[in-house]
Amino acid sequence: MIKVVPKEKVAKEIEQIKLKRQIRLEGPEEKQVKEIIAQVRKEGDKALLYFTEKFDKVKLSAAQFKISSEEIKQAYHQVKRDFLSALTKAIQNITAFHRKQKGDEWFETLPLDVILGQRVIPLEKVGVYVPGGRANYPSSVLMNVIPAKVAGVKEIILVSPPPISPYVLVAAGELGVNAIYQVGGAQAIAALAFGTETIPKVDKIVGPGNIFVTLAKKEVFGVVGIESLAGPSDVLIIADGDAEAEFIAADLLAQAEHDPRSFALLVTNSRKLMDKVEKEIEKQLKKLSRREIIGQAEIVLMEVETIRKAIEVANEIAPEHLELEVGSPQRILEQIKNAGAVFLGPHSPVAVGDYWAGPNHVLPTAGTARFSSPLGVYDFIKHQSIVGYTKPALKNAWKDIKLLAEIEGLDAHARSIDVRFA
Repeated sequence: MIKVVPKEKVAKEIEQIKLKRQIRLEGPEEKQVKEIIAQVRKEGDKALLYFTEKFDKVKLSAAQFKISSEEIKQAYHQVKRDFLSALTKAIQNITAFHRKQKGDEWFETLPLDVILGQRVIPLEKVGVYVPGGRANYPSSVLMNVIPAKVAGVKEIILVSPPPISPYVLVAAGELGVNAIYQVGGAQAIAALAFGTETIPKVDKIVGPGNIFVTLAKKEVFGVVGIESLAGPSDVLIIADGDAEAEFIAADLLAQAEHDPRSFALLVTNSRKLMDKVEKEIEKQLKKLSRREIIGQAEIVLMEVETIRKAIEVANEIAPEHLELEVGSPQRILEQIKNAGAVFLGPHSPVAVGDYWAGPNHVLPTAGTARFSSPLGVYDFIKHQSIVGYTKPALKNAWKDIKLLAEIEGLDAHARSIDVRFA
């Protein structure tokens, strides 16, 4: 579970990490997912009922797919008493952050009455996938639904495997989700992409899931939009010799408990800190209920010469989460180019971002932080360009446009300008 990497082996280890973290979407699951999608597309609700019984071991009727308002009301009586208070505060924080992302439309009038502009249009209908079964992920509801609501999406459809947790139902109820369906896996993605008798098709699908959900999103992309193809979750912690070993061990273990494929990495210039962290991990692990999952995940402790070298490692690996456990972390922040989210100092663990602070916890995984961003309001809008030319304006540009079209060999394009001045 714990791997210690000395200075001389850092370069080799980085290459191995990058290779392991690649999102691999081939294999026996791919064929199965294609078959599931084809069957749902052909048979609709009948296929959903079959796969729900086969994979989730739950027998439903088509009428039971949609969660009723009465079932949502009952869920409020099944959650812990103080959950609603914490949920409300988290909603306020996350909403306030995402409101700052909302882009403005703009128009301008240039000489000769040329009008240019850009409209910002929210998507009409979005599907949100929430992992479930017997797990509780109300935070997934908040992080996927809130930016869609802020963007102005008119209809939000939530799907999750049965039985849906009452905590998920309450979170969806608080956010005013339009409809909730208890169906999961690749079959849920197919239903959202193509529609069935019960579940409407959407414009875009967001939300995390297992390999079957990820493969299904890949398969339906183009029919609908998707936000990303998620790989295993990860964290990288840069720490100096003054960092608190107990905190670092706790944060590495917190990331490792997500999934057996999760990855947690400490990069430090202090061998003494590495030794302390290793002992702390072994000590803390005994107290954790998910230690079997953690035991399958990979925790790497890497020694480098300097913090500058640690920053280079981080930029090369492009972690999903990056913690800066160093003195004055703000001073090195501008050197961080590739990371989904950056957490500053010893009292900013990843968990505060997962549930509370406001920024989205749906982040680019598997090194895709080199070119991707966290989920945001911008994922739920589209931009429309506006062009308005008067006759004098077009005549002023006539010869230049014609020349460019002719250079490209597109005579009809050139003539579409000429014909207006014949």
